[in-house]
Amino acid sequence: MTIAELPVTIAVGESVISGIYTRPEKPLAALVLAHGAGAGMDHPFLAGFARALDGLGVATLRFNFPYREAGRKFPDRPPAAIAAWRAAMAEAAARSAGEPLWAGGKSFGGRMASMAVAEGMPAAGLVYLGYPLHPLGKPEKMRDEHLYGLTLPMLFLQGTRDPFATPELLEAVVARIGPSATLEWRDGGGHTFEVKGTRRSPEEVGASLAGPAAAFIASHHSG
Repeated sequence: MTIAELPVTIAVGESVISGIYTRPEKPLAALVLAHGAGAGMDHPFLAGFARALDGLGVATLRFNFPYREAGRKFPDRPPAAIAAWRAAMAEAAARSAGEPLWAGGKSFGGRMASMAVAEGMPAAGLVYLGYPLHPLGKPEKMRDEHLYGLTLPMLFLQGTRDPFATPELLEAVVARIGPSATLEWRDGGGHTFEVKGTRRSPEEVGASLAGPAAAFIASHHSG
């Protein structure tokens, strides 16, 4: 059964961003999703992931950051991105029936979610789709310091060939975070989880990650 996708508008200060909300009957949780730096909420990867989650009983709200909404290419600075995150989470909370509210996203979107939580944004847990641990080719410039103060459940879904997260570095970060963090590798996957020699559409690739994400969320659902 196809679940209706409801367009929403979300106020962020004096500006407005777009979102797409879907809600299966009696969802076990809701997951708010942000896109990566180079693509918006309509990218087939994120759409495929969200639609597959809906089919597994997880409500979703995906949204555009302000820069994307304005047609700019360069991502928002963290304060603007975090403000958008807070607004999107508030929108999802207003539409919920009290189910656990999770946050996550692709690359930049997931990292900004974690920074928002580190600055006090409430969330039941975090789901990262390709966490950008360091800039391309610069493993010495780690983006990890804020993660160590987080105690909520975190799932890192990561390709073993992701150039934005050297495997040994990410494994060390997850180990340092502690038992609240789980790392699941996708063998041969790049930053968008593409695998050389395998032909799958971005939508199919995104959908393939929904199962482990929904299982992780369900494992922490106390209701």
